[in-house]
Amino acid sequence: MIEINQSVRNISDTARWVAYFRARETQRSDALFRDPYAERLAGDRGFHIANTLPEGNKHEWAWVARTYLFDKFLASEIQKGADLVVNLAAGLDARPYRMDLPATLQWVEVDLPEIVSYKKEMLANEKPKCRLERISLDLSDAPARRKLFADLDRRATKIVVLTEGLLIYFASEEVGSFARDLAAGEHFQSWIIDLASPGQLKLMQRTSGAQLKDAGAAFKFGPADGPKFFVPHGWNPKDVQGLLQTAAQFNRSPKGLLPVVLDAEGAAGNFPWTGVCLLSKP
Repeated sequence: MIEINQSVRNISDTARWVAYFRARETQRSDALFRDPYAERLAGDRGFHIANTLPEGNKHEWAWVARTYLFDKFLASEIQKGADLVVNLAAGLDARPYRMDLPATLQWVEVDLPEIVSYKKEMLANEKPKCRLERISLDLSDAPARRKLFADLDRRATKIVVLTEGLLIYFASEEVGSFARDLAAGEHFQSWIIDLASPGQLKLMQRTSGAQLKDAGAAFKFGPADGPKFFVPHGWNPKDVQGLLQTAAQFNRSPKGLLPVVLDAEGAAGNFPWTGVCLLSKP
């Protein structure tokens, strides 16, 4: 049995929470994507977290829009010739199994040992559609991640990086360091991230963020200058899409909420904005 007072034990449990929303979307007749592995990966704990955290299942539209946009940007980068996908803090993402991918594509997932072990066990009898490798690593360990990035840089000529749901747990100076580490790799060409405005960050900190903080997963990153934060660290915003604006396109957004449209040059400030950004080298 899962105890109510232990909804989120650690940062790895947030991956089970996110998988819950992919499972919910997959059940819809008009699903924007289908992830047949999400329900299994979320498990009872994922469903429990979503339904016990403050506002834990209130913003389903946002999680769905985020997944959709990551899929969209990633598929485009692969079509343009990316030969290695590096998914950092991959969580319980099943894209190597569910997306239409070239068999020759290299895909490397990196996450904490507990989540990597759990994922291997749950997907042991499934076959990925590309060349998949999993690496256990704490990405907050700067020397270790730099060593990993240097190794990955030698494996391919056009690398696309995913950090879905990762950067918000880092402080601004940590994100800057992380961005510079990635930019140092000659073949790291594009980077897909999700981003929150300062206004959105404050909202999240007041709701589910309070309990996540107690579990060592505090929300920290919401830069005042928006996507332009990454420019001095080696990355230019190439495309920026808001979650609410995307949800509205598919009649998924909550009634009464009007999307703040943000481009690569903009910053939402105190407006509650979240989005997905495609960054590229200058």
